This record gives sequence, structure tokens and C-alpha cells, in this order.
Amino acid sequence: MTFDALAALREAGNPVDLLTPQQQDVLSGLTEEEVTVLNSVRERLEAVSDADVEGHSTAIKLA
Repeated sequence: MTFDALAALREAGNPVDLLTPQQQDVLSGLTEEEVTVLNSVRERLEAVSDADVEGHSTAIKLA
């Protein structure tokens, strides 16, 4: 059985179906090791993000 990079990324929770066909083509050519790295990075980013709310900070400058 050949490795399906998009299926592996999708299974790990990556929203690959929201990407353009061209982006999906690029990801479909990834090796198993490359997919492992991408999933690891995503997991680390999720671990340090605020799970409830992420937003942009607003600064008000008074002159």
C-alpha cells in the first residue's frame, strides 16, 4: 500500500480539504517523514495556543 500524505494529514486534524487543488497537490507529494514533521509542528503550536480564544490585540494610542 502506498503512503497517502493527504489522508495522513487529514486524519491528524489538518484541514487539507480547505486548501486549493494546487496546495493539495504539493502536500500529496510529501513523504511520510515530512508529514510526521508537519503534524508534530501543528501539535506543538496547538499545545501553546489558548484553546478557548485567540484574538488580535488592540492598542489605543492617545495623543
